[in-house]
Amino acid sequence: MLQIATVVIEPLAPFDLELSSLVFTEGDRKVRSFQNGCFSQVIDVGGRLVWAKLTSKGCVDNPKLILELQTEGVCFSDIEKQQAVDVFSHIFSLNMSLEPFYSHVNGDSVMAQLSRELRGLKFPTAPTVFESLIDAIVEQQISIKVARSIEDRLAVMFGESIVVCGERFFAFPSADALFAAGVERIRQAGLSLRKAEYIYGVAKLIVDGDLNLELLKEWDSKDIVVVLDNIRGVGVWTAELTMLRGMHRFDVLPADDFGLLRVISHYYCGGRKITAVEARDIAEAWGMWKGLAAFYLIAAEVKRVVC
Repeated sequence: MLQIATVVIEPLAPFDLELSSLVFTEGDRKVRSFQNGCFSQVIDVGGRLVWAKLTSKGCVDNPKLILELQTEGVCFSDIEKQQAVDVFSHIFSLNMSLEPFYSHVNGDSVMAQLSRELRGLKFPTAPTVFESLIDAIVEQQISIKVARSIEDRLAVMFGESIVVCGERFFAFPSADALFAAGVERIRQAGLSLRKAEYIYGVAKLIVDGDLNLELLKEWDSKDIVVVLDNIRGVGVWTAELTMLRGMHRFDVLPADDFGLLRVISHYYCGGRKITAVEARDIAEAWGMWKGLAAFYLIAAEVKRVVC
C-alpha cells in the first residue's frame, strides 16, 4: 500500500529553492530533477527507499518548504520523517545562514551585486561523499550537461529503484553495486575506459574496507586533498570538487576547472584568458567562502546577470 507523509520545513532565511535547484532543471525525473517548482529525488530513509518531493510555499526571506514522502509498505515513523528532513537539510544547507557570506563579500563590488541578485542561493550538495566523488570523476574534462546525463544513466543502470503509482524511480548506485557491475558495464553508461576504471577502483576500495569517505568529513581540508589525490584517477581538482559537493567545504576552490576560469574571467577580468593561479588570487578576497562564491558566479552566468 502506498504511504504518503508531508513535513513542513522552515529553513534559515534567506533561501530560494528555485535558484538553489538550478543545476537540476534538466535532470531525469526518474532520478533527480527540478520541474514546475518541485525538486524530486529518491532518498534512503531508515534503510528503505523513498521518493521525495520538495516544494516552496514561502518567500526568500520567509522560506517554508513542503516535503512530501512516498513509498510502499508501513507508515512513516516520526524518526523516518526527521531523517528525510536531515537529508534535505544537508543537500540544500537549510540550516546554514548566508548572512556571514554576504557580509564578507560586501567589499567586493562584483560579488556584492551577485549576492543581491541571487539572494537565497545555496550550493546544492550530494547526500554522500561517495556520490560527490563519483560525480566529480564523471565530470572530468566534459561539459556539465553531458556529465549529468551520464550520472543519471549510472543511477538507472545500477541504482536500486522504487515504484510509486506505477512509475519507477532510481537511487544513486552504491559502491557495492558499482563494484559488482565491473568496468565494462560501468563503461556502457557512456564513460571512457579510464573513467570506468577509476569509478570501479573507488568502489573496490570501499567494498574492501580500505576507504571510508564519510569519515573524511571530520578531517582538515588539506589532509582530505592528500588522501583523495592518492586514489587513482582523483587529482586535486576532483578532490576539491568532491569536498565542495559532498562535505560543505566552501573554503576550497577547484580553480583548474575550465568553466570556473571562464566565469571568473568574465566577471573580473574582462573575458581574457586567465590561469588557475590568477583565479586563486582573485578568490582570496572571498576568504572561507571561495567555493560558494564560485557557485554564485556560475549561477550568475546561467541567469545572465550583468555586472
